[in-house]
Amino acid sequence: MDSARSTVVVGGGISGVACARALADRGVSVRLVDRGRRLGGRMGGRTLHGRPVDLGASYLTAGEGSPFAPVVEDWVRRGLARPWTDTFTVAGPGGIERTTSGPVRYGTPGGLRSLVVDLATGLDVELGRAVTSVTPGPQVDGEAVAAVALAMPDPQAARLLASDDVPDAGWQPSLAVALGWPDRRWPADLHGVFVHDSPVLEWVADDGDRRGDAAPVLVAHTTPAFAAEHLADPDSAVPAVTAAVRALLGIDADPGWSHAHRWSFAKPAAPREAPFALADGVGRCGDGWCAPSKVESAWRSGDALGRALAGAPPT
Repeated sequence: MDSARSTVVVGGGISGVACARALADRGVSVRLVDRGRRLGGRMGGRTLHGRPVDLGASYLTAGEGSPFAPVVEDWVRRGLARPWTDTFTVAGPGGIERTTSGPVRYGTPGGLRSLVVDLATGLDVELGRAVTSVTPGPQVDGEAVAAVALAMPDPQAARLLASDDVPDAGWQPSLAVALGWPDRRWPADLHGVFVHDSPVLEWVADDGDRRGDAAPVLVAHTTPAFAAEHLADPDSAVPAVTAAVRALLGIDADPGWSHAHRWSFAKPAAPREAPFALADGVGRCGDGWCAPSKVESAWRSGDALGRALAGAPPT
């Protein structure tokens, strides 16, 4: 591939893959690179005790009339995604308070990462490639390219650009702690719990329920403040998270296993309304754009940047 004629997308989450997909579908030569061993970004997870567990994003939605809706419908038709629920529980310091309803949330039998992998089918992907510098012109690690898209949180983009002028959406950390029991010890209709006024918990998802296999696995996501105290050693947070989950749901025993994962840049505090940034051949996209922050927003941001780089009209 002639690098000077190709566009490079850095970042293998759903935003980067959507950007590369939009370019490739319009005949633009594009390479997608990521420093990790697998695609997924914050839609990633791990295989724990023989099954995939979502440790990043918990689900996805697709607004009516959104360009993302046909993509989700196709995943559902092919069995890659499934409608999960439109109702979650709300809890506070005194325990369970009420339920709340909203749009249909979609889960995945194979984990959310499987959707990113599917979207990348046929793309030129290079994993294990750690880009160290991007300069206007543009160049990637000193190599001239047609254009470059940075699909990543603002602090990571700023490091690659060696610039203090990259606006920052104010990224917050989180810890995801997966907890597995020998059997289910919480209500079957729990689905997930939004937790307010807790020093430890922000959200708890029933992973077996959203996956559809009824596995006795919960994934707890911590508050940013609690995560910040344990970023250097995520495993040290497991006892407090376990105790908080047990108290919240009235579970009478410790889990049989646990796994903690650190997200240093879990979500933007102030995502922008604009879909992306593009100047001097360097674009930036991701879930810090297309507010509010969610999987659909990240896909729309990447797709919009890809269309712009390909000279296609916006959707």
